[in-house]
Amino acid sequence: MGLTVGSPAGADPLPHAAGTTARPMDKGDGGDDDESDSIQEGADQRAEARTSPGVVAPGAFTAAWNAMKALPGTGGQWQHTTGLPYDSDDPRYRDVASNSSAGMGKVTGRASAVAADDKGDVYEGSAGGGVWRSTTGGGHWQPISDKLPAQATGALALDDRGRLWLGTGEASTNSDAYLGAGVFVLDHPEHGEFSAKSRVGGSELDGTTIHELRFGAGLVWAATSKGVWSHSTTDLSGPWTLEFAPNPDYLPGGKLASDPDAPYKNLTNDIAIDPKDPSKVVLAVGWRSGDTYNGFYSKAADGSWQRLSSLGDLPTDAADIGEVTFARSADGSKYYAIDQSPTMQNSGAPSALAGIFVSDSGSPLGPWTKVADANKLAGSGSALNSPSQLPGQQSWYDQSLQVDPNDPEHLWAGLEEVFESKDGGATWNTVGPYWNFNFACWSIDPTKQSGSCPQTTHPDQHALAVGSLNGKSYVLAGNDGGLYSRPVNGQVDALGHGTDWTSLNDGTIDTLEYYSVGVGKDLTYGGVSVTGGMQDNGQSMLRHGDKVMGSNFGGDGGGTLTDPNNGCNIAQEYVYLAMNVTQNCAVNDGGYLTDPSKATTFSVAPPDNALGGAGARFIAPMAADQQNGNLWVAGGRHVWVQNQGYAIRDGSAWKSAFDLGDGHVATAVAASGGKVYAAWCGPCNNQGFTRGIAVGNADGTGWQQLALPVDGTVPNRYLAGLAIDPKNPDHVFVAVNGFSRAWTSGPGAGVGHVFESTDAGAHWTDISANLPDVPADSLVITKTGGLALATDLGVVYRGAGRSCWQRVGELPAVAVDQLTLGTDGRLYAATHGRGIWSFKAADLDQNEQ
Repeated sequence: MGLTVGSPAGADPLPHAAGTTARPMDKGDGGDDDESDSIQEGADQRAEARTSPGVVAPGAFTAAWNAMKALPGTGGQWQHTTGLPYDSDDPRYRDVASNSSAGMGKVTGRASAVAADDKGDVYEGSAGGGVWRSTTGGGHWQPISDKLPAQATGALALDDRGRLWLGTGEASTNSDAYLGAGVFVLDHPEHGEFSAKSRVGGSELDGTTIHELRFGAGLVWAATSKGVWSHSTTDLSGPWTLEFAPNPDYLPGGKLASDPDAPYKNLTNDIAIDPKDPSKVVLAVGWRSGDTYNGFYSKAADGSWQRLSSLGDLPTDAADIGEVTFARSADGSKYYAIDQSPTMQNSGAPSALAGIFVSDSGSPLGPWTKVADANKLAGSGSALNSPSQLPGQQSWYDQSLQVDPNDPEHLWAGLEEVFESKDGGATWNTVGPYWNFNFACWSIDPTKQSGSCPQTTHPDQHALAVGSLNGKSYVLAGNDGGLYSRPVNGQVDALGHGTDWTSLNDGTIDTLEYYSVGVGKDLTYGGVSVTGGMQDNGQSMLRHGDKVMGSNFGGDGGGTLTDPNNGCNIAQEYVYLAMNVTQNCAVNDGGYLTDPSKATTFSVAPPDNALGGAGARFIAPMAADQQNGNLWVAGGRHVWVQNQGYAIRDGSAWKSAFDLGDGHVATAVAASGGKVYAAWCGPCNNQGFTRGIAVGNADGTGWQQLALPVDGTVPNRYLAGLAIDPKNPDHVFVAVNGFSRAWTSGPGAGVGHVFESTDAGAHWTDISANLPDVPADSLVITKTGGLALATDLGVVYRGAGRSCWQRVGELPAVAVDQLTLGTDGRLYAATHGRGIWSFKAADLDQNEQ
């Protein structure tokens, strides 16, 4: 989630460059001015779709994965479309809405964990794409967790025997990934792979997120979303032990387990173990937005866990303890900590960072001394140094710490940027600034990456580690753009910026988190061009014959519309319906900076964009009428239509066809022959969740809200996808997200994931049949009349005239957010963690059951 400068939260803004002509901001950008709140809103919405109207019980994803593997398969195989480098600074695409020239170089999806040894082995845990291994210090990557039922990574740790421990379920509280299946261990990670049989303990941690794994006195400790647990590191059988849960009644099986607040009542962040006395343990516990249970806890003489009331400068008041990360020096002489303050965050302060602290005694019990705050870091060369935005504004999401194993005074801190101190925190340099637009060295010159500025890292740091190869040590930084490295004793320029960062995202690792995919004929080079929007990495552009993908739009790329007959006609959503359109693939050399008429990207946001989260979902739906490519539909509170196609140049072209109602926002839209269906929710979280479908005509006539029963045919869950029979606009299908009532405790959760209507939604039939109980995301009707369904665990298919579903090829346990049919006869899948894949549509019917 990129920090913004005057742009909607969760998306990287269009830049302003110090000492240059300012790059114009996208006039369609709307949204909440409170950056941190808006980012949380956008992040939470992805989880809402999968959990509302209730709380999901442990084991849901594991059961779904087993059921998915048991399905019969279709013929054919998936082909990896985006398995090549993705250059965010591609000089071809320096148009007004691109972040090209920011200085981040080659990127991939969000890295949530990293571990490294002194033999050149590096292990990267991605948010939604599993664990990857490099034996060369980074690069030439191989996936090593594809056999697991969960690809969301929360923690990676190497123990003193060289074993690699994996905690699944990303725990940034971003909710952009998914719950995990527990903890797994790999004895020889330099050449092995994780398997389901390598799970530690029983099912106690199934359905949790795991923030950190720490070792002490023969135990591994896990900080999870359901308390702190421990397990023997020698005997890996037997159950995990629950060490501490601040509110045990809210745990599974507790009397309040079904309470809507249950997921937030036992969140734990980290564990600090005294190296001199491993019996002394400090737990960092709490919810980022604040709760009465937030605090630091240690074990009293009677064996009970008690809240600490005095730690020196490190806050002990619940209101000032949120997200926390610990790191200790290898020699045990120092402990460091980052603390995020709920009070600062909730007040809308320019930073939510309570501070960075050190315990010079080496004990997690302190006393602790503050060594940095937001203002100190802002003055260290940060790109975030305005009165309204300082380092740590997203410290609930961006947080990591690492101490040099050979120097207890040398440490790195990850927030939105990477900071380095060589004197125990007394002074700092921003060695990895947010981007280079703010600095005088920046230039949009297409012959250079970003002028004379050195390469920086992608924003939003989540993981740090130190490794070495052939005696040369390096620090690794994992962030929303993947993994970067530089020498431990690297060089800096006059601004304190590292001059020797290297991107390790060489194209052999593809963990890009796509929300959408668009395919169209490439009229210049032949074949097809493929584009898609993704989490914090904008829009990728792959032209026919490309060896490197480029980025033609920046920020969080949402929905995509691509002209099937001309792949350079593209509409891309930013967030909250902030749409941009281009008719030349957004190819530009940056000449618009001096001549605005040279811009080839245009802001065309519908009016609901100006309302931010009140007007539209963070990633809001949009679609072209399948009979008329110039008729577009976009969903916010209103159902918006425009009939200029890719020639649209201004948001005023949108007209409201229907008002979905106060508090309602669209979740899916579809149109055929001027008939429009719009699914909606509101409230969209599990407290009072409601949903519905409205149907009417694009000209604004004939609209009605369908009478969907709360308990009955169409469940009271998030409606994620719509598909209309191209031969009959009254024949429509809807895909239902979340889990059925076997796993979801909320009212009206019902059963089933795919429903069919032949009378424009007046009546519905459940056609789920043998479909596993797994969240459903997107539907496509093939040319043969078959139905392809994207789920959180791959793609399934039902042939025309058939009732049973088949698994389409083999994909890891990764969510597929959208399916689309290309003009090349292939089915394209946008996965949220493993890039874009394609499948020959003709092969779907080979092995019909």
